[in-house]
Amino acid sequence: MDRVVAHYLIETPRDVGQAAAALAGEQSSGTFVAVPGETEELKQRFAARVERITPLEDVAQSSLPGARGGGAVYHRAEIAVSWSIENFGANLPTLVSTVQGNLYELAQFSGLRLVDLELPPGFTARYRGPQYGVDGCRELTKVMGRPLIGTIIKPSIGMTPAQTAGLVATLVEAGIDFIKDDELMADPPHSPFDARVDAIMRVINAHAERTGKKVMYAFNITDEVEAMRRHYDKVVAAGGTAVMLSLNSVGLTGAKQICDQGQLAIHGHRNGWGMLNRHPLLGMDFRAYQKLWRLAGVDQLHVNGIANKFWEPDDSVVRSIAACLAPMAGGVNGKLRPVLPVVSSGQWGGQAPETFRRTQTLDLLYMAGGGIMAHPSGAGAGVRSLQTWWAAAAEGLTAAEAVSRYPELQPSVAKFGGGRVG
Repeated sequence: MDRVVAHYLIETPRDVGQAAAALAGEQSSGTFVAVPGETEELKQRFAARVERITPLEDVAQSSLPGARGGGAVYHRAEIAVSWSIENFGANLPTLVSTVQGNLYELAQFSGLRLVDLELPPGFTARYRGPQYGVDGCRELTKVMGRPLIGTIIKPSIGMTPAQTAGLVATLVEAGIDFIKDDELMADPPHSPFDARVDAIMRVINAHAERTGKKVMYAFNITDEVEAMRRHYDKVVAAGGTAVMLSLNSVGLTGAKQICDQGQLAIHGHRNGWGMLNRHPLLGMDFRAYQKLWRLAGVDQLHVNGIANKFWEPDDSVVRSIAACLAPMAGGVNGKLRPVLPVVSSGQWGGQAPETFRRTQTLDLLYMAGGGIMAHPSGAGAGVRSLQTWWAAAAEGLTAAEAVSRYPELQPSVAKFGGGRVG
């Protein structure tokens, strides 16, 4: 029978095997005490199984408060637990309730983190996954052989639809590939959604008619479900190609309802991700996270960036990019499309050479907000600077070599790199 396997990093003051068994029982047929209905036959069919335990180091201090039992030593281990897909069927929210759910509250653990998920074809075949993904987003933007260059409307909030459209006009004329609303901008009184779509799409459609290139603008439709559906339809009617969702705000069910419409690329913003990931012994690793959103149908997903403005180390960013592009079974053809990694957070052109060196991929949406908008020669020059930085990166140049070969990059170094690179 097909089984989902969840991999965890755990810490416990108790015997590791007993703690793992408690997790398996709590998250399947068992509870804190034996009940009459939990027969051996039922357990054989529905109980979770501890498949593997790999002991790690012991530590003297608890990572999280509230663990009970055992001694003064805390044992760390990697464990694998499996469930029959018969437990939840084609139900992503219940899958999440099963592999996460109450287990973070179990007193047996002083640390617990979902590291990865193995999802069998019997489960993933029920999901279409991304409608567009990497290749589809390239086709929509007509960008081949290099990363998509994108930006975020800044200031994040405060501009009228007409002011926003004026900025969009500058960006599209400079050759930008992608623009998005900030996650803080949705449907506020000072910039009503419908008016903003009308103003921006007049600019984008006129540019497309003149040049043949339609810039992808991801309008933020994050809202109640009915409002999201209405705003989605507005973007379709206006000739748009993408919308944005704040994934952790709308949840898997809300996001999947929008993804299932299939007419627009879905830009998935992971704001709020830190509460799931920042503590090394709590929450979820990005490897598991991106699989859930890929099943839901998200086409683009934020991964942070090299030398970013947040806390995340570069190694973690590199692993996240690889996870988005890794093969994944599912869908009617047996394979889900890769998610387009969205590199962002304090990015400017000077990080492009190191990003390419570490990842060896051009299948990225490279986002720079301030790195474009605050360029000393204006937003248009910011776009052209990013394009040149990525051309240099693809040539295999270091940042210092890029500046030497392309002197026009020096203003961005002076502004964003403190006057030096490397």
